[in-house]
Amino acid sequence: MRPLCRIEDIPDGEARGFPAAPGGFTGIFAIRRGARVFVYVNSCPHIGVPLEPVPDRFLDRKREMIVCSAHGARFRVEDGVCVSGPCLGEALEPIEATVADGAVWVPEDAGR
Repeated sequence: MRPLCRIEDIPDGEARGFPAAPGGFTGIFAIRRGARVFVYVNSCPHIGVPLEPVPDRFLDRKREMIVCSAHGARFRVEDGVCVSGPCLGEALEPIEATVADGAVWVPEDAGR
């Protein structure tokens, strides 16, 4: 496992994007809900493009759902499942994440 960031680097209820792991090509993003952090590959299952239109803008205005800027697909934060849009029923690729010692930890190969 490698540290992704400190938990306080992701404000509660917000999301933050991260570049690909060394040698990788796909970034990842994390969403914080209290003490829990959900991490996904930053790639829409519909066409494989990054989700955010500008850095760190992964959530809708109410900060309840993940939204793909390319076509408006909406995904649940808790499991990454698409609930509306052209990839209905598909899901974002989850990344195992652990919060320990004030940091968010992900596998070494996360985002490759």
